[in-house]
Amino acid sequence: MKHVVRPGSVDTSDDADVVVPWWSFTKTLIAATVLTMVRDGQLALDDALPGETFTLRQLLQHRAGLADYGSLPAYHAAVAADEEAWPAERLLQSVAALHAGMEPGDFAYSNVGYLMIRQHLERMSGLPLDALMQRRLFEPLGVVGPCIAGQRSDLANVRMGDAQSYDPRWVYHGLAVGTLRDAATLLHRLMTTDLLPAALHKEMCDGLAVGDPGAGRPWQHAAYGLGVMTGTTVNALRVVGHTGGGPGSGIAVYHCPEHAHATVAVFATGGAAGNIEADAFKLGLQR
Repeated sequence: MKHVVRPGSVDTSDDADVVVPWWSFTKTLIAATVLTMVRDGQLALDDALPGETFTLRQLLQHRAGLADYGSLPAYHAAVAADEEAWPAERLLQSVAALHAGMEPGDFAYSNVGYLMIRQHLERMSGLPLDALMQRRLFEPLGVVGPCIAGQRSDLANVRMGDAQSYDPRWVYHGLAVGTLRDAATLLHRLMTTDLLPAALHKEMCDGLAVGDPGAGRPWQHAAYGLGVMTGTTVNALRVVGHTGGGPGSGIAVYHCPEHAHATVAVFATGGAAGNIEADAFKLGLQR
């Protein structure tokens, strides 16, 4: 499944309006929501979170010195057994020992960090994440179909591959769901409109190098900004966006600022992240 947005035209696919899980593309939406609150003076990127030594910027960049619950065997076993998601407090207790020896500054991809951002946003705004995103991101950008799935029934009409009974609360920072058309349109408008001031937009997209992205990933230079994967692909295409995956499926949503300003979204069931990214980057090169 694919969808491409280009200035002056919209390239559609037969599956552009099928609702799919956006997995870690949700991180880009969380970061954009944070930056609208920074824009409005409600948050500061370089202030430490209450009771913590790391800042909001470090959390957004995966440089807060936090481990990831993806390395917990018990987590994967519970997901595979189709159990109900653990309360967030149990998850944080389970992963606490993994933080030992980690220091803020080095890149360490952490879903736990984005859970902490979500909790901070909800405390500061008094709103659940879905309502906050609707108000600050989806409605201003004119895309009102997506939502944060909060229970299994919210995935009833979502294409989940072989994980149709999945509990979306296992994605602790929140699992956005929507069409490929909406994913591509949201990122395109985020990257090409004035929702964020130029300085904040630049901070979002200016990434710090993350080293080897892993075997089979089509990156020449990989970096991470504020909620976005950015850098240069093996085909010398500069991209900004996010890849995500979970049980049964994966997604890649990327903007190509120097190549016809295309924004692409690719979704596949059962596909490896590198293959999905390669398909997205190939689409981005087409004119």
